[in-house]
Amino acid sequence: MAVEVRGVVARAKGEPVSIETVIVPEPGPGEVVVAVQACGVCHTDLHYREGGINDDFPFLLGHEAAGVVEQVGPGVTSVAPGDFVVLNWRAVCGECRSCRRGRPWYCFATRNASQKMTLADGTPLSPALGIGAFAEKTLVASGQCTKVDAAARPEAVGLLGCGVMAGLGAAMFTGEVGPGDSVAVFGCGGVGCAAIVGARLAGAVQVIAVDLDPRKLALARELGATDAVDASAGDPVAAIRELTGGNGADVCIEAVGNPKVFEQAFFARDLAGTVVQVGVPTPEMRVELPMIELFGRGGRIKASWYGDCLPSRDFPMLVDLYLQGRLDLDRFVSETIPLDGVEGAFHAMERGDVLRSVVVLGS
Repeated sequence: MAVEVRGVVARAKGEPVSIETVIVPEPGPGEVVVAVQACGVCHTDLHYREGGINDDFPFLLGHEAAGVVEQVGPGVTSVAPGDFVVLNWRAVCGECRSCRRGRPWYCFATRNASQKMTLADGTPLSPALGIGAFAEKTLVASGQCTKVDAAARPEAVGLLGCGVMAGLGAAMFTGEVGPGDSVAVFGCGGVGCAAIVGARLAGAVQVIAVDLDPRKLALARELGATDAVDASAGDPVAAIRELTGGNGADVCIEAVGNPKVFEQAFFARDLAGTVVQVGVPTPEMRVELPMIELFGRGGRIKASWYGDCLPSRDFPMLVDLYLQGRLDLDRFVSETIPLDGVEGAFHAMERGDVLRSVVVLGS
């Protein structure tokens, strides 16, 4: 039967979020109800609140989460009640043209729950990234649940559900960073710092952190950056070239979502190098580059979708690295907060005070 829970809802563009009663239906075929234990406050949730994704208000926010499967619908065999899972917004369909070509990490038809969660008055809710995990329970497609080792801390591994995975994957999978590479990461928030960690895991010998905020640069060094460039103190492109023997970095990762920063990343890479765009822009943003530079510099410009990860493959592997002490996901948890702390967490994020605020809902 349907259950009533508390959830964080954005009712209208730009308005503060509110705690509302949310009706979660009994799972239907291919669906799962998850009791959410922890959910990170991601910048994408703020984009939803500000109308930067679409205007399908009201939104049930939250998507970067871990929890325990409570109920499964007919036909679900991939998870069972009691399983500890990290939620993901790439539920691979296995049938689209990308999946058929053997590239499921690009799946063009990822699956969400068919039923809608609603407000108490019956108003349908749009779950953020098809998840809606700022709630005590949420309804998702079974493919959005990835079973991982239950020994892991939910507050930490839930961050693989979006931002941390986006950054790790931007380096490891999209950028294909390899042993001996030099990497420059523009923007040292949660995604950028995760890209720094991912670059070091992949074997980069030089990782250059670029930001305007000295606090973020200091944190980037703690997480593995070998060099730091204060972009407020001069031209970061010149600084990166100086640090790389005049050549530029092998891989430049733009983790801000800003046209000017993208341009800097483009010109800071070595010939035949790679630029990875993982920062989320807004719809009106434009990039203009001389076409001769696109041709003359060679290499690749790649957008990173969710770090080009495959959750079923990558989440268990990364959680194992976490449990082995080789991937410090705990360092990304700046604070834990209650469900009614999300609006304040948005402001802390905008001020650059945190890598991640994490909502804790239960054990």
